[in-house]
Amino acid sequence: MKIKVLLVDDEKEFVDVLAERLEARDFEVTRTYSGDEALAKVGEQELDVAVVDVLMPGTDGIETLREIKKVKPIMEVIMLTGHATVETAVEGMHQGAFDYLMKPTETKDLVVKIVNAYKRKAEHEERIRNAEIERIMLRRGF
Repeated sequence: MKIKVLLVDDEKEFVDVLAERLEARDFEVTRTYSGDEALAKVGEQELDVAVVDVLMPGTDGIETLREIKKVKPIMEVIMLTGHATVETAVEGMHQGAFDYLMKPTETKDLVVKIVNAYKRKAEHEERIRNAEIERIMLRRGF
């Protein structure tokens, strides 16, 4: 099963090149070019990990992160920017970002972060399934 990655950045060429690199490594990639477009995709599709640029016109990366976490709390989000500040990194992590990377980033480094984010999401899903099974068993008197 392929890891489903959502790319969010207003720099179209960057998204397209990064998407091609990730697809060559067997990821299923959805490309978006704004925070609002990304949020629409999050509502429509099953996605595992989002890679979100911090600085975008309109709905910026931090707001996109907040909204993703409201709709899909266990979806992991990696913040990506060429204009990082300590405050932005702290804010992103406080809002639930899995990690934070600087542009330009090596594709191999991003791949490692995506795989680790996916593993954490899968672990959360497993705990949720186990809790649901336990709840059902207790209700039935097992």
